[in-house]
Amino acid sequence: MDQSRIMPSSFLYAGGVNLGPWKNGISELAQAPAPTDDEPPNTLVLAAKRTNRPDILRHFKHYLGGWDITNRHYWASVGFTGAVGFIFAVLWFVSFGLVLAVYHCCGWRVNIEGKRSDRSQRICLIMLILFTSVVATGCVLLSVGQDEFHDEVLHTLKYVVNQSDYTVQILKNVTQYLSLAKTISVAQVFLPSDVMTDIDKLNIDLNSAADKLTEKTSENAVKMRRVFNAVRSALITVAALMLVLALLGLVLSVLGHQHVIHMFIVSGWLLVAVTFVLYGVFVIMNNTISDTCMAMEEWVENPHAETALSNILPCVDPRTTNHTLTQSKQVITSIVNVVNTYIYSIANSDLSPDDDRYYNQSGPPMPPLCYPFDSQLQDRQCGPYEVSMANASLVWQNYTCMVSESGLCNTTGRITPDRFTQLVAAVNESYALEHYTPPLLCLQDCDFVRETFQNITSNYCRPLEHHLKIVNAGLGLISVGVLLCLVLWILYANHPRREEVFVKMLLPKTLLSSCKNFFSTNGKNNTTSSITNGV
Repeated sequence: MDQSRIMPSSFLYAGGVNLGPWKNGISELAQAPAPTDDEPPNTLVLAAKRTNRPDILRHFKHYLGGWDITNRHYWASVGFTGAVGFIFAVLWFVSFGLVLAVYHCCGWRVNIEGKRSDRSQRICLIMLILFTSVVATGCVLLSVGQDEFHDEVLHTLKYVVNQSDYTVQILKNVTQYLSLAKTISVAQVFLPSDVMTDIDKLNIDLNSAADKLTEKTSENAVKMRRVFNAVRSALITVAALMLVLALLGLVLSVLGHQHVIHMFIVSGWLLVAVTFVLYGVFVIMNNTISDTCMAMEEWVENPHAETALSNILPCVDPRTTNHTLTQSKQVITSIVNVVNTYIYSIANSDLSPDDDRYYNQSGPPMPPLCYPFDSQLQDRQCGPYEVSMANASLVWQNYTCMVSESGLCNTTGRITPDRFTQLVAAVNESYALEHYTPPLLCLQDCDFVRETFQNITSNYCRPLEHHLKIVNAGLGLISVGVLLCLVLWILYANHPRREEVFVKMLLPKTLLSSCKNFFSTNGKNNTTSSITNGV
């Protein structure tokens, strides 16, 4: 193994926690009794009070199952929170549809007549401009809110996926180092066959855990991206259409184009209904996110309970991690046995030239490698004549001889450069297993998932809820603004006028009379010139 892959003895893992030694975490877990089939699972109903809502699928009986995105009854109960938007959409669609039917079929008309006609038209025009401004403001809020909400959602999703990928990488690193351990040999001395068999079985479990975690996280991430991209597209479309509709409706109302205004009234009628529906959808989304944040907060206090949150970022099976940690210690011990067997039986032995293991080794005996664990796999201190894995390569380099073309030492030394390389490879592998496997402890205790959810509730939940409120405010302003604009459009559609009518409303009478005299004089002159030319 490349020596550059060895890291310093101080390591920081998930959450900045220095795991350091394994602290006998395995043996403590091994002493705990395994759960039996008779024991009920430690289940926890998440956000039970918050999710206690009427369930549409159960004839409005209250849902008591807590937060669970895989339960259709949960979605039915949280969907009930958006009923206000849906009811408004239906009421608006039916009521305004009846108004349009009466307006077009029954000949019902609303005319602005009388002495105060000009004043009423001015008031209507001011109100129409005001309501159009409300729609424009709502479109701005909707555009800004949905953009920030979408970015925050993707940022949160990316964080969860990265955390999952980090967990998978830990498992794959352990699998890789365990596989490399099978290739370790010093002077044709290999690991015992039973240890290699255990490594193969363990790698199967680790790969299965990594694949399961990757599959669940990727599947959920793809679904969530698809949903939020569709929602974003719908919001952008609604914001653009409503803004164009409001502005063109204002212009065409002022110009008095009756037939075109009718088309805009029908379009606005349908779009307002769609906006109310979207408002209901975002109320549902807001409650779902709030439910999820509360569920995460409650799970952090009970991380070992069986909950629906395992569908987002599941903990790794404790038995798998415990077995991995135990097996890693056993592999490290076996590698140290291989190294020390070579040192005691060959390197430090004064063999005769007739022995096949002879290569003219001589000089002071080289120190053996330190066993990091005792027979009970507990941490132990190195003896005074042992070398630790951290400095073994530097110490043993002083016991390396120069070799001749025949492969024999021609200088004082206990090991040849080739044997030194094999010993260093074995030490590097042991060192890697000793320092790269302990992160499994945070997976075993669900510390990793707990920290992930704590970070989400602290740094992501509030911004998401804030952006959702902005989106809902924008949808509300758009709905109310276009609704009121439709009423004024109908009034203007009843009273079609030309541009000079509104010029009359806005310009002083003296200026208007001067303009009329000017155009009247020009008209007479043009008529006289035409007669003269004809003659």
